[in-house]
Amino acid sequence: MPAPAHGPLDRERAHLAASRAALRAMRAEVAALDLTDVAANWVNAAVLQAEVDARIAALADLADTPLFFGRLDYREDTGGHTGQTADHAGQRYYIGRRHVHDAAGEPMVIDWRAPVSQPFYRASRRDPQGVDLRRRFGYTGGELTAYEDERLSGAAPDTTEGAAGSALLQREIERPRVGPMRDIVATIQPEQDAIVRTGVEGTVCVQGAPGTGKTAVGLHRVAYLLYAHRQRLARTGTLVLGPNASFLRYIEQVLPALGELRVRQSTVDALTAHVPVRGGDDARAATVKGDARMAEVLRRALRSHVRPPAEPCVVVRGSRRWRVPAYELAEIVEELLGRDIRYGAAREALPQRIAHAVLVRMEQSGEAPDDRVQDTVARSTAVKATVKACWPPVDPARLVLRLLSDADFLATHAEGLLSAEEQKAVLWAKPARGVRTAPWTVADTVLVDEAMDLVARTPSLGHVVLDEAQDLSPMQYRAVGRRCTTGSATVLGDLAQGTTPWATASWSEALRHLGKPDAAVEELTRGFRVPREVIAYASRLLPAIAPTLAPATSVRTSPGDFAVLRVPELAAGVLDACRAALGREGSVGLIAADARLPELTAALARAGLPYLAPGDETTAEARLTLVPASLAKGLEYDSVVLDEPAAIVDGEPDERTGLRRLYVCLTRAVSALTIVHTAPLPGELSA
Repeated sequence: MPAPAHGPLDRERAHLAASRAALRAMRAEVAALDLTDVAANWVNAAVLQAEVDARIAALADLADTPLFFGRLDYREDTGGHTGQTADHAGQRYYIGRRHVHDAAGEPMVIDWRAPVSQPFYRASRRDPQGVDLRRRFGYTGGELTAYEDERLSGAAPDTTEGAAGSALLQREIERPRVGPMRDIVATIQPEQDAIVRTGVEGTVCVQGAPGTGKTAVGLHRVAYLLYAHRQRLARTGTLVLGPNASFLRYIEQVLPALGELRVRQSTVDALTAHVPVRGGDDARAATVKGDARMAEVLRRALRSHVRPPAEPCVVVRGSRRWRVPAYELAEIVEELLGRDIRYGAAREALPQRIAHAVLVRMEQSGEAPDDRVQDTVARSTAVKATVKACWPPVDPARLVLRLLSDADFLATHAEGLLSAEEQKAVLWAKPARGVRTAPWTVADTVLVDEAMDLVARTPSLGHVVLDEAQDLSPMQYRAVGRRCTTGSATVLGDLAQGTTPWATASWSEALRHLGKPDAAVEELTRGFRVPREVIAYASRLLPAIAPTLAPATSVRTSPGDFAVLRVPELAAGVLDACRAALGREGSVGLIAADARLPELTAALARAGLPYLAPGDETTAEARLTLVPASLAKGLEYDSVVLDEPAAIVDGEPDERTGLRRLYVCLTRAVSALTIVHTAPLPGELSA
């Protein structure tokens, strides 16, 4: 018999142990299901087994992940409230990552996404929402070690609520980051929760300064939507888009920790990879190819394949010949063009329209044809020949290939849209022989994706999360928008961190290209990750890179370890800083200009310091990650050593882009930042 639990902490530990046992029982119950002879056929059986396997995986108990992190005690006296608040009067709920119930079906842990859990994030002393006491739990290595109470009723309002007033929240926020990104479900703040719980019909754009948790908010929103609208999104699907593979590896554990295992994750480049990328564009070419005007160029080029019929269509049925004159065929073609439907859909409709014209003639002659006759006529050799002549099939990749390799063809369809200089910029240096051997670039693949959608509609998903959106071109926004035309989106980014030549100038423009012009734009400026001194130092760059944005503030009570070191020998200074950082807890990121990586790689090897690539999981043996400045966006490390800021700025095509890249690199630290340099710092930082 276990010893009785006497103190509050003992009782909470007992509830945790009982909840874990209940979760194991729930999992065992699913695993014990006998599916023999349940399904009608092997296909249904396989689908059902996959569902059961997914449910078993979702019920896994993660040893190092707290099963619950908070508790709500509702008041006995509802204070005149009705509805939900009155329904919960006197109740106690434990709030966690997933629902857990006992053998009788009584809840032991409530999913954080359930309506009853919302006051855990939103209630305050000004607005208790029926809650008497909110309790937060502290964990060490999966073991419950502390709790902290906040009395919400019967107390005078003060200004210490939220992260700034909770020691456990502060400790959780500042807990060392070892391995991939963690969920923030235990530390979500009211302004973040409001975004997370936005309805599935609404698209929301989050402008978030570094450390405000915008990526985590986006991931938690898709988890919330899957909870609240599971059947709908199970049919239509969900997608998370990140800037690169390293970023996706970094965030890949967040949704599984929340019990969501079926959310697809990808990059925009992978989403549009319809042709093999063999080349690269300079900034000028990529900017023009990414311009929204290219959509109209492609539309014109595609529609140019439609030709007016030169001859009538004569259909032979038995001893009769039915003739549709060329002028009537031309009217049908013009009517389809005027409807501006997709090229492929119009091409599929054309034979039926011609067949209908034939049936009209049959009826006028006294015959009574039915739909089967119309289908037969539509499939006849004569009609097929007419359709092929008037509305030939078009391969999207070959269409783009011709535009980029045939100057005359491009000039014809870009007239009035692209200048002669812009046309010259996008043309390939040498004519391409075929789709597989063409010097395709990443920007070209987006053009192919656009052309494919002009031919046949791109399937729409229920919800898309787009992170680091500020770096997308208008054509890339269009590509993402096609994936959620009938669904919604969560757009995440920071205008100050735009580092591409075509970086987003305003969210209203970006949302228009995405096809969501009415989306709400929310701004997060309260930082929870970046230490106070670090964000203040990085914000010196804002007047030069994003003068319209307000500097972020930090709720962190500790300023963090911050140092700017000018050293006589750069490599030696960087190695010393890395050794000092490795003396602290958590992950260490050495961020440097891409051109500096070979020298630093050699220096680390000589010093015997093992290091990882971005996105790799840190271990006890290797906590240092060597991060190219071009891949630092979206990542975070407990300690950051920043190598030669001037080299990061000089590595970009212009100073503003370079300063934005530096801003990104400066704001990757959670606890400590050491800047090591020999060259003078940019003027904005040396003041």
